[in-house]
Amino acid sequence: MSKSINIVGICGSASRNSANLTILKWIAELNKSDFNLEIVDDLTELPHFKTELTDKNVPEQIVDFRNKIENADGIIICTPEYVFSIPSGLKNMIEWCVSTTVFSDKPIGLITASTSGKKGHEELKLIMETIQTKFTNETTLLIQGIKGKVNTNGEISDNKTETELKKFIESFEKLIRKPAGNNV
Repeated sequence: MSKSINIVGICGSASRNSANLTILKWIAELNKSDFNLEIVDDLTELPHFKTELTDKNVPEQIVDFRNKIENADGIIICTPEYVFSIPSGLKNMIEWCVSTTVFSDKPIGLITASTSGKKGHEELKLIMETIQTKFTNETTLLIQGIKGKVNTNGEISDNKTETELKKFIESFEKLIRKPAGNNV
């Protein structure tokens, strides 16, 4: 890689040691020579969204978070599906950013790692399309049956999943490095 890139990895799980956090840590370790991955792993620290604070008197935590997103070369969201949807903490984080342009044209990778994940994954793609992020089919990944594909040592224990994650990262890096003005 010619230039180190800065990526923010957002873990959508509300669990402290989730499989989604394991995946983000695995990606960070595997690719540490190619990019810097800063992981945001506790969205519950963000205040609950209030419309009246979205543009004026914005909480400092939200200003800092928005700046983090805006200054990143790309974003990876890795999340489970909760009750056929994205987790409330992830939805809350997105709501704080909707009135801004921090996600607009931002290269994004979307991983849904859950028991099923289909409906949550589709919802996440729809939301990210609505707020005008840049992603392709190759920069989205649905990992079903995640509990059997990671182990307690923080490793991906399923060869197929490991291969899919490596292809995902390769496609994501290409998306980030794509010259401006080229359509996805």
